[in-house]
Amino acid sequence: MKKLPYGISNYEELVEDGYYYVDKTRYIEKLENLAEKRIMFLRPRKFGKTLFTSVLENYYDIKKVDKFEKLYGNTYIGKNPTKLKNTYHILRFNFSGIDTTNAETTINGFKEKVSIAIEGFVAKYGLDFYVNPELTAEGLLSSLIEAFKTQKSEEKIYVIIDEYDHFANELLGFNTNQFKNLVSKNGKVRKWYEILKEGTESVMDRIFITGVAPITLDSLTSGFNIGLDITQDRDFNEMIGFTEEELKGIMEEQNISKEEQKEILPIMKENYDGYRFSLNSEERIYNSNMCLYFLNSYTRHKEIPRQLIDVNIASDYTKLGKMLDLCKGEERERVIEQTVSGEGIVSEITQKFNPAMEFTETDLVSMLYYLGYLTIAGEVFEKPELKIPNRVMKEIYSDYFLQILSKAAELRINENEYNEMLREIALEGKIDKIVEMLEKYLKNLSNRDYIKFDEKYVKLIFYCIAMNLKIFRLKSEMEVQRKYPDILLIPKDKSKGYKGVMIEFKYLKKEEAGKLKEKQEEARNQIKEYMEFEEIKDIQNLNCYTVVAVNDEIYVEKI
Repeated sequence: MKKLPYGISNYEELVEDGYYYVDKTRYIEKLENLAEKRIMFLRPRKFGKTLFTSVLENYYDIKKVDKFEKLYGNTYIGKNPTKLKNTYHILRFNFSGIDTTNAETTINGFKEKVSIAIEGFVAKYGLDFYVNPELTAEGLLSSLIEAFKTQKSEEKIYVIIDEYDHFANELLGFNTNQFKNLVSKNGKVRKWYEILKEGTESVMDRIFITGVAPITLDSLTSGFNIGLDITQDRDFNEMIGFTEEELKGIMEEQNISKEEQKEILPIMKENYDGYRFSLNSEERIYNSNMCLYFLNSYTRHKEIPRQLIDVNIASDYTKLGKMLDLCKGEERERVIEQTVSGEGIVSEITQKFNPAMEFTETDLVSMLYYLGYLTIAGEVFEKPELKIPNRVMKEIYSDYFLQILSKAAELRINENEYNEMLREIALEGKIDKIVEMLEKYLKNLSNRDYIKFDEKYVKLIFYCIAMNLKIFRLKSEMEVQRKYPDILLIPKDKSKGYKGVMIEFKYLKKEEAGKLKEKQEEARNQIKEYMEFEEIKDIQNLNCYTVVAVNDEIYVEKI
């Protein structure tokens, strides 16, 4: 049984140290068969991009000829090698981890990354070249190209750029002016890409660029107006991440029994699956890093991890607020409400962002797609319909939405209050504490906010509060969009005898208060109907409630 490669992004290390590899090498052949030699491929963070660039690096490296059989013998490409294998000098850049405190630290960090990459290249391939610290980043690249042309005129370079946009994303989140200066006509980053383009006319034969979002592309267009973006190409939808079949293959190799798989696969599907990057592809993709985190913990402890998202991954996704803040006012709020409530957003996906212009709603939705907060769920009038892909992303959205509400209502739910809600629901099947918190939000929000209040909005607030009750599986009509209870709180651990809760919500405006009894009756009848569902009948210790909000007053009835 091979080790799981959680946190491993070096392909050579992965093979030599006996880690399991989900074979994606058929895509090397697909990439090489494209007419275009300069490729852009974008995916959300922590999805396996760096490992794939390492697969490319080792395959094409002229210095790895003697290792080809060891590294690729058991893979698709090892059995079907292409004519270009082991024919390039690999020049690899990684622009993650740059200090973006100010313009000076950003420029220095960018230059340092370029210097490190060139130093490694020179040492590896025995090039007679001095990495002059007095030169700029673009000066270093230009000098290297000239030296290579002189010393190795018959050979070619394959340029791999990983995390090309990492520092740009950081800047865009809090310093848009500095970002614009770096990628403007006279900006250092733009000049560097101009030199890179010049290199393609001589020694730089192929380029593979990966990152998260096309933030800098528009600004760099005149400096780097080459390259094919295959981000939404159906042929490359599954190039990184895991398909369900690949995930099952990992579990088989780890000797996870069929019975165990029946238990854990639905959990992984609910939390990590759902990504679709091409409108023309039907295959859904699991986040590979999240799956490996889960399976690494499960195989060691033989139990489902308490935390279903690794803190190292979660920290990358907590930048949602910074990106959402690029789009101000009602547009931002509308997008958040629609996505958290489970509604799809029909929108084109922006392929090149222009930082000189204010973000539009289309840009915002597109950015959420590139970051992995939204994914392609379907098609409406030949446009993508975008939705939240899985529960992990729903939790992040819910936390952010609750932060916005808490700021507006001048409220904050502390840990003790959440513990009280948990204790009351789990041990007594009561909802007094959580309803009390919901009522506080309704009363504290301004009259302006009440203009848009309706049943959906009240449910949404309750839903976001309930998402933090981690011992329950939270199901809602919003998630499945069919005839289903508004809210279901189902204990994750059946063995502890915790209570479950089912709630049907109704909403009345203040002037409609006379219809309270009518609404309660309507909700009661719906509860009775749901109780006939087999799925509901199987829930033990279930307590049922109707909750009717009349403006900011809440009326609860236990059924």
